[in-house]
Amino acid sequence: MTKATIKFSGKLQEEEVTIDVVNGKLVHNGKSCKLEKLKLSAPVSGTIYGTLLNYKGTLSALENAIHEPPYNQPPKAPVLYIKPVNTLNGYNMPIPLPLDIEELEVGAALGVVIGNKATRVSEERALEYVAGYTVVNDVSVPHSSVYRPAISQKARDGFCPVGPWVIERNAITDPNSLTIRVYINGELRQENTTANLIRPVQKLIAEISDFMTLEAGDILLIGVPEGAPLVKRDDHIRIEISGVGSLENRVVCEQALIAGGVK
Repeated sequence: MTKATIKFSGKLQEEEVTIDVVNGKLVHNGKSCKLEKLKLSAPVSGTIYGTLLNYKGTLSALENAIHEPPYNQPPKAPVLYIKPVNTLNGYNMPIPLPLDIEELEVGAALGVVIGNKATRVSEERALEYVAGYTVVNDVSVPHSSVYRPAISQKARDGFCPVGPWVIERNAITDPNSLTIRVYINGELRQENTTANLIRPVQKLIAEISDFMTLEAGDILLIGVPEGAPLVKRDDHIRIEISGVGSLENRVVCEQALIAGGVK
C-alpha cells in the first residue's frame, strides 16, 4: 500500500488516499473500495505539457522524412504542446468521439506531476521537483504531420483522461524503467517501456526548465510510444503503467453525451 491523491467526481479538491496499485483498491476515510466501481475526476489542476518525438521508435518511424522539409533535421530540444483545460477527463469517464470522426488514436503517456516551482534545475536534482506520477491518455484524431501544433486533432473536449490517481514520487524507484501497456477491449495492443525515451525524465525536466518555469501542479507528459492503437465507438481502453496504476475509459459518441444519454 502507498499514498496517492485522488479527486472524487463532484468534489472540488483532491484528497489523500492509500492505494493498492496491483489489485486496484483504495482506502479512504477508513473504508476500502474497488477502483472499478468509481468514476473519478482528473486528480490534477495545473497546465498539461505534452512532448512529441521523445521515444526512439517515434523518431525512427519518420525515417528519411525527418531530414526533409519541413523538418530538415531531428529536433535539438524538446518539442512541446499544451493539452488545454477543456481536454481534461477522468477515470471511467467517457471519451467523446466527434460526429465527423471514425477513429481516435490512444496516446499512452506517463504524467510527471511537478511538486515545486522548477526553474533551471539540474538533471541531478530534477526528481526533487516531482510530486508524483499518473497515467494519461493523450487522445488525438489521427494525423501524420508533427511539424505544426495539431490543435484541432489534440485539443478536443475530453481528449485527456488522467488518473486514476497521482501516486507519490517515492513509490517509483526509476521512472525511466516503467512498462506501458495498452489494452483495447481486453486485448493487448501496445507495449513499450520508458527505457526507450530519447530524453529521460530528469533530462526532460532540466531542458524544459532551462527556458521556462514549471509551476507546482503542472503535468509533463514524457511522450507517446510509436504504434499508438486506434479505437472506435464503444471501445474500452485500459492503459497500464507498472507501479503507477491503470487508467480506463470508453469511447462514446459525442452526440450521445450532449443529449445526456450516457452516464
